[in-house]
Parts: sequence; structure tokens; C-alpha cells
Amino acid sequence: MSGGVDSSVAAALLVEQGYQVVGIMLRLWSEGEADARHNRCCTPSDVDLARRVADSLDIPFYVLDVAESFKAQVVDPFIADYLAGHTPNPCINCNRRIRFGWLMDKAQGLGASHLATGHYARRRLQGARWQLSRGADGDKDQSYVLSVLTQAQLARAMFPLGELTKPQVRQIAQRKNLPVAHKPDSQDLCFPLDGDYRQFLLRHAPAGAIRPGPICTTSGQVIGRHAGLPFYTIGQRKGLGLSSAEALYVLALVPDENVIVVGAATELGRAECKVHSVNYPGGEQPGGPFRASVKIRYKASEADATVTPLSSDEAHIAFDYPLRDITPGQAAVFYDGEIVVGGGIIGVESAK
Repeated sequence: MSGGVDSSVAAALLVEQGYQVVGIMLRLWSEGEADARHNRCCTPSDVDLARRVADSLDIPFYVLDVAESFKAQVVDPFIADYLAGHTPNPCINCNRRIRFGWLMDKAQGLGASHLATGHYARRRLQGARWQLSRGADGDKDQSYVLSVLTQAQLARAMFPLGELTKPQVRQIAQRKNLPVAHKPDSQDLCFPLDGDYRQFLLRHAPAGAIRPGPICTTSGQVIGRHAGLPFYTIGQRKGLGLSSAEALYVLALVPDENVIVVGAATELGRAECKVHSVNYPGGEQPGGPFRASVKIRYKASEADATVTPLSSDEAHIAFDYPLRDITPGQAAVFYDGEIVVGGGIIGVESAK
């Protein structure tokens, strides 16, 4: 439970269905003084709201401190990825390591049969295997950030909101008089004090790790200076501080040389990439190349492609047409219609 409408309604629906429900909020790491800092996902007001919801549902409620693990397994890799020229999605790592890792283990230790969350996604049993599929609400579908889940985790997961739309969830919250019915959705990163990842990196990266450097064309001509590689991403056009007769875009980040390579829009597109840390939620790696629709960012449109497994945790993706923003560090998730076939992290070679 986060003190938001989604997890609150998920808990309410499970109570309504007769389950014995225990509400748990995670106290995550955030920057600031240890006795005063509050992660944006678990502020004192959020804790109060979640506790009020639990009281209204007559279920136990606990706050568990996972700050140390969250810092080591989500925040530190987030910083390291940016310094390596990647653009990470920390929510994916949080789901892999914390929510469906640490918390699922904790739930099992408490004797719970399942871990339920407010994610908009669905799971279904197909034969002897669980499948992960999109949520019914296409605008809120979160199957992308759940593509890291394994068979063992899917077997113990529950997504009570999978068949619902966001408006329906808010209607349920109002009908049940939950105090979170009109609470806005959270959009920003949860752990930076002010929500600004650039300032966060400046405060927490090792001294000298973020430094200005040259902006070059693909021919090697230096045409400007950048403020630090972590502040830019593939496909970026605005904020480069360049004067040019044609619009220039970030084509590549080169950490070893501290260089940003820019070029025209016609130079931007790529039709292939490799992914690592590949996971297949269905539990089986396809035996050869397969067709899929692929999302390369959480809010990206899907693109048709051929995915070729290279090993147990690597794959090659050949898109039917070039994409302008294939970005190292982001996840590429493979879909077969509604079903999540698999997903992996885009490698840095994709930007060269």
C-alpha cells in the first residue's frame, strides 16, 4: 500500500472477495538528513492515508523499512547507469529487486500466499504456466515494468486492477468512501528530494564523474560543449546550446571519451539493437527467431520486429523500420498481442 488510490482499491477489492488481507507500506530510501528525509512514495501524509484506508477496511497495516536495500539495488545502479552513458528506468529494477524480490520474500515469511499490488496488468494460467499480459486500461497498462517477473513470482502475484480502467478504480474508491479517491497520481522519480534527477546526480555522483566535454558531429568536428553526459539522452534535440542551420539530435553518448555525438534527424534512426538481462515471464525461451511488437520505452508506441534469442539472457532485435530513440539502459519489451513474451535492457552498442 502506498497511500494512493490504486493500491487502496486493490486492497479493498480483495477484502470484498473474502481474502485475509494485510496492508504493507515500504519505507524507501530518499536523500536528506536521515531523521527527516522522506521518499516521495512514502511521505508521512502517505503513511497516514494508507493507515486510514487500512482502518476503514479493518485490515492490519505495517510499515517496513527497506531503505538500505533500495539504496543498494535501485539508487546506486541508477547513478552508475547514468555515469556509464545509459538512461535507466529505476521502476523496473525496483520491481525486480524490491517489490517482487525483497517484499515477496517477506510476505512469504509472514505466511501470505500471494503478494497483491495496484499495478494495471493481468496474469492468467495457460496450461501449467502463468502468462503476464496487458492491463485492460491501455492508457494505464504497466505490463512493461513488470516484464522482469519470473514464473515463480507470477505464481504468487495478484493484480486486482488488471480488468479495470482508472476511472472505474476511482469510482470504486468513491463508492467505498476511501480517503484517497481523488488523490492525484504520482509521476516523478520517488527518491530525489526535489524530483529533479539532474540535480540528484550532481549531489550524489562521485566527485569529477560528471564533467563538461565536447559535442561532436559524426565526422569528429567539435561544434559545442555539453554540461555532462548524464544530462542528455538519445534523440534529444532541445537544450543542446548549438547554433545550426538544421536541427541537431543526440546520436550517441561516448563515456570513455566524455563526448556527445550529434547529427541530423536522418542520421538518428536505427533498425536494430541488442538487449541483455533478458527475461521471459512465461518461463520458456523461444527456440528461434520470433515476431513481436516491441516497446522501447514505457510510453513508446510499439514497433513490429523480429527478435532472435542469442543466449539465455541476450537477444537481437531487428525492427521493420528505423526507430529514432533506441536508448541504452531502457527496457525493450516483446509482446504477442496482449501477452508479454519477454524483455531485456537495451545495450550501449545500440547507440553507436
